[in-house]
Amino acid sequence: MTYLDAPSTALVLIDLQKGILAMQTEPHDAMDVFVTGRDLARQFRTAGAPVVLVNVAWADDFADMPTGLTDRPSQRPEGGLPAEWSELAEGLEEPGDLLITKHQWGAFTGTELDLQLRRRGIRTIVLAGIATNFGVESTARHAWELGYNVVIVEDGCTSSNAELHTMVIDHVFPRIARVTRAEDIKLV
Repeated sequence: MTYLDAPSTALVLIDLQKGILAMQTEPHDAMDVFVTGRDLARQFRTAGAPVVLVNVAWADDFADMPTGLTDRPSQRPEGGLPAEWSELAEGLEEPGDLLITKHQWGAFTGTELDLQLRRRGIRTIVLAGIATNFGVESTARHAWELGYNVVIVEDGCTSSNAELHTMVIDHVFPRIARVTRAEDIKLV
């Protein structure tokens, strides 16, 4: 069991939005990850702990997308993304949730996430979402660097392939976080 102090813990769900949930994922199906995130959010709300819902979005012309030179730049769909691509999945958001829109992989850079967490006295964040090796990992690394305790929900994360997910879960997260399953999280 992973026992967490509810008043100082927040759930942060990464990119559980329509466009990303439509993608093929491994080792966990994207809709299973959504259900796990939704159920965790209910548990956190019941305990009075904050729920943070993070989505990723860009301007129609992608002017706010990171522009650094890379060997494999992100593909930008001609004509932009579908209208509902960045919308959170139905049934996820409830009144009182904190909503953060990011414009890169991680949820801290260029957003007010750190400010909102610190003003609420949060010392621990529980992370889940898609993709394990992009948005979740980037957010976890930044949180750890900022001094937060980080808990990763393994069955609440998934990626474009199982190998990428497993590499991060087995080799990166144990160095910066505690890794657990949703059923083992208990707020006290």
